[in-house]
Amino acid sequence: MPYATQMEVPRRRIEPLPGVLGLLALSVFINYIDRGSLSIAAPILKDELHLSASQLGILLSSFFWTYACFQIVSGWLVDRFNVNWVLALGFFVWSSATAVTGLVHGFAILLVVRLVLGIGESVAYPSYSKIVARHFSEDRRGLANSVIAAGNLCGPGFGMFLGGVLMARYGWRSFFVVLGLASLIWLLLWLRWMPRTPIADVPDLSLAPGIFAILEQRSAWGTCVGLFSVNYFSYFLITWLPFYLVRERHFSMNKMANVAGGSYLAAAMVATFCGWLSDRWIEAGMSPTHVRKTFTGAGLGCAGVFLLICVVVGPRLSIVTLALATMSLGACFSNLWAITQTLAGPDAAGRWTGVQNFAGNLAGWVGPALTGFVLDRTGQFFWPFAITAAVALLGVLAWVFMVGPLEPVVWELVGPGQNPAEPA
Repeated sequence: MPYATQMEVPRRRIEPLPGVLGLLALSVFINYIDRGSLSIAAPILKDELHLSASQLGILLSSFFWTYACFQIVSGWLVDRFNVNWVLALGFFVWSSATAVTGLVHGFAILLVVRLVLGIGESVAYPSYSKIVARHFSEDRRGLANSVIAAGNLCGPGFGMFLGGVLMARYGWRSFFVVLGLASLIWLLLWLRWMPRTPIADVPDLSLAPGIFAILEQRSAWGTCVGLFSVNYFSYFLITWLPFYLVRERHFSMNKMANVAGGSYLAAAMVATFCGWLSDRWIEAGMSPTHVRKTFTGAGLGCAGVFLLICVVVGPRLSIVTLALATMSLGACFSNLWAITQTLAGPDAAGRWTGVQNFAGNLAGWVGPALTGFVLDRTGQFFWPFAITAAVALLGVLAWVFMVGPLEPVVWELVGPGQNPAEPA
């Protein structure tokens, strides 16, 4: 059987693509506004559509059902077909679903639209990993991924800052329709500026490693556990932080929006700086293994510690520790996907990211529901915060010890039709 590594593929050094990187960051910014807007509209929408609490809970969680399950399919698509067009199609689907959300008048059709939204958004991160792995060299991937992470973190911050204000002034229906339709402008920019020439001459895609081959790698399991921990932490903040600040800390809605939104904005700036710094260290001769794992492991570990402190200190100090927790999460985000892209290489970046993102987004199924259950049983926020901090510690162990040295995996490749993980 033929063997290949990414090191054997002839490469030519090219300059990073700032326009492309900006568009990717903008797309994930829109992505996170779209997926989180229903949470902001929930109080108004619940009354207008006469939804029960259970129905509202189903709507809020249904996005993750298709988003997680379609990760593997999307990973295969971006490795098999032109990633530029796969991303464009997914963006069109999720933006259209957002616009249609403002037109529906019943629970069933709204549920269908949320499921479609999850399908459309599932192409995002496999596409980002594929594009970064193909168009950015090792010592440029930290900044590239951190800029994308900054878009990720700014999305919830923008939603908390302005989403509620805009919905209160113009109505939730107008917000969704305008947001969805205006987002389609991104497609015009993407068709004009999407990358054309890769950094590597990529081999026959039919020889790309299959999903089973990826699952044979211990590092793949490490990245899956690590991302689950990061997402558990992130989704805990997105879904429960506003409620905690208002009900437990007795903040006003305006103060809650300022604290939460400001924390996410600070995290975005930290992510960008840490991505830039990690690339400079690698360029200076430091090992990518040490650099990437330091930012990912230390960032997640500090986030867990600061979050646990946040729940036991007074209101003023809790604001400081909450900001430090989100900023630490930003440091973790800055190098997280660079690890995957280096290990998988351009040939398998889409599929590996799909597998990893499927496992990681199971946290969206488990975390918010478990937090509510524990809160009902204990009547206090300490234990949900403690569980989230413990999951963060588990993620540190996965990133540092389960993930191996950051070198391209040596793939055992087989011909078309012989790969058991290759869809027909």
